[in-house]
Amino acid sequence: MVVCLFLLLNVSHAFAQKAVLVNDKIPHYIFSYGEIEYLEDKTNVLTLNDILKPAINSGFLVNQKYTPKNYHTGSVYWYRFKIKHHEASAKTWILEFFDQSINDFSLFVPDSSGKYQLYHSGTAYPFSQREYQHKNFIYELSNDSDAELTYYVRIKSSQSVSAIIVLRDMHWFVRYALNEYLFFGLFYGMVIVFSLYNLLMFFAVRQMQYLYYVLYNLSIGLYEMSIDGIAFQYLWPDWPLWNAYGIGCALYLSSIFGLMFTLSFLCVKAKAPHLYRLVIAVIVLRSLFFLVCLLNTHLFNYKLIEFIPLLVAYGTGIYVWKKGYRPAMFFVIGYSFLVIGFLIKILLLLDVSWMPYGPFSYYSLSFCFVFEMILVSFAIGESVRALKDTLNNELTKLVDERTQEVVSKAAIIEKQNEEICSMNAMLEKDNQELHLNIERVTKARVMSHEVDFAEFSKIYPDRETCFKYLSELKWANGYTCRKCPNTFYLAGFLPYSRRCTKCGYDESVIAYTIFQNSKIPINKAFYMLFLVYSTKGKISSHKLSGLLLIRQSTCWAYNSKMQKILQERKKELKNSGEGGWSNLIISPA
Repeated sequence: MVVCLFLLLNVSHAFAQKAVLVNDKIPHYIFSYGEIEYLEDKTNVLTLNDILKPAINSGFLVNQKYTPKNYHTGSVYWYRFKIKHHEASAKTWILEFFDQSINDFSLFVPDSSGKYQLYHSGTAYPFSQREYQHKNFIYELSNDSDAELTYYVRIKSSQSVSAIIVLRDMHWFVRYALNEYLFFGLFYGMVIVFSLYNLLMFFAVRQMQYLYYVLYNLSIGLYEMSIDGIAFQYLWPDWPLWNAYGIGCALYLSSIFGLMFTLSFLCVKAKAPHLYRLVIAVIVLRSLFFLVCLLNTHLFNYKLIEFIPLLVAYGTGIYVWKKGYRPAMFFVIGYSFLVIGFLIKILLLLDVSWMPYGPFSYYSLSFCFVFEMILVSFAIGESVRALKDTLNNELTKLVDERTQEVVSKAAIIEKQNEEICSMNAMLEKDNQELHLNIERVTKARVMSHEVDFAEFSKIYPDRETCFKYLSELKWANGYTCRKCPNTFYLAGFLPYSRRCTKCGYDESVIAYTIFQNSKIPINKAFYMLFLVYSTKGKISSHKLSGLLLIRQSTCWAYNSKMQKILQERKKELKNSGEGGWSNLIISPA
């Protein structure tokens, strides 16, 4: 009998709830196993006063898992734990409750007199009502005695949540919170950077796979923000209703855009038509299930369903990779990390006893998402390189074909150019002959008839033209110096004059001509000589004065001189033809 009593006392002591000690040497401690006891209230009506009654209080069960959970979302779960306070502690201590998705959270804090004070929070209430503006539920402990106090927690949630209770000193919590938010910043920054990069790629090449990947990354970011409580803190702090839809909507969008990215990036329709139909079927079924979830948000708790689209995408990537599509390798490796991350989350969801709670397990899926983003970016880069190689090969082929075509056409064009050049040469020759003929016809017409000074000026318009004609006429048989017999000359002082290279005699072009010492413009003198010759000296000085606008006395003097020469050389000029008037210009030697 004594032995039985001894064994009973020892068994009762063995199963007694353990109290967690406030110890300055242990700044961070997670409650687990026998340190937490739980009670399921299926009626949802029990109050703290009911819980404190011995009949009900004795119904608390010792937690056999590392972290207790509310397996039946229709029930209210009560948890109790004990803390052995230490008045001499030099630190400030807090209680932190990790699962940010708890809808209705109530903490009952005891004092030394046995009374309890209620602290209320949860995702069903605006974020601004929290004492500490932190994604987790924080309560500052009053550590003013050495008493061992029993705390109670009431949790009511529409989805399965974990009662993750942590005792921390304030300094450790601040350091941890800063590092945690730094990690969040880096993670969401990577999501934004990868999204912007692929968005720019979409605008550059207009391929839908980049847009799908942008939407997939943003959906993953929204899911992580929702599951971490960051979305409630920063995106919709005054709209707690969105907490019921945030995780479910983000998971749906990530699955759909992930599958659409898979179809586009891996060219599934062309490389694996049967898998293409399977992926389309999964997209349709997942969309139908999402519509049902919108009507009944409790169905969002079935997160395991997201493993199906992930496995379909993963299997499709493996198949296409085996078919020889090189970019699929990085895709498969990246999705392998996602599969591992989902498996860890599933094990945590199933509350597997050998899977301990900690930062690695809690953020495992986030780490896997980072690896997946990096590797899929490599896959996209590899696809761009493959596309570049393909385009380069096609471009090289087209360039070769075009080069051959250009070479063949160049030969034809060269032959045509030769023909065109020959035709141009013939046309140029014809143009020159036509120009000469026109000039000859015009000159013949002018020299053969009585024309006005304006028409005559077309042949001899100015001094330069007249001097040139005189030079050609005067030295038609070559140059010989009148002072010495030298036949070599240089350009003289006046236009078209010639200077002997031996004696230096400079002979003007009008010297020894009828126009020597002429005071009237040379072109008018030309015209006067032409009129005298063409009228056989019968034109009067009055008429010449009217035609040339020169004084009558001047015209009379020149007319007389020209008529005299005309009479003296009448026989010589009798059969000289149209150009006979020019024979009057040169004075006899």
